Amino acid sequence: MPSSSVRRVAKLRALVLLALPLVCGSLGEAEGRAQATDGARLYTQRCGGCHSLDADRVGPRHRGVVGRRAGSVEGFGYSSALRDAGFVWTRERLDRWLRNPRRMVPGTTMGFSLSDPAERRAIIDYLQSQD
Repeated sequence: MPSSSVRRVAKLRALVLLALPLVCGSLGEAEGRAQATDGARLYTQRCGGCHSLDADRVGPRHRGVVGRRAGSVEGFGYSSALRDAGFVWTRERLDRWLRNPRRMVPGTTMGFSLSDPAERRAIIDYLQSQD
């Protein structure tokens, strides 16, 4: 038979698991908030050297990028390859872009790529939430 301290720990664990949905709304919501935080952190770490949400820097601003035509931020100096690409940024296109921008749009000036699919997904989730 388990000791009383083991039973207490098991009861406490069960109470915490039962209380999480009340505190967070749901386990999925809590996980979603954790992923959004991770996406923001990854965006800052991986993209923030050249991009921001609201200001053009080395690269164009990103707020509203999902659903925007590629190469269309007014006043930004895009490569002709990206300016003439003729597509709209979707989650799938952003994933392909982040995986290998020069393969997706030969002639682009962006050389950064991100091989980790989980990191790409977190960054895209974050960008989509910033419309």
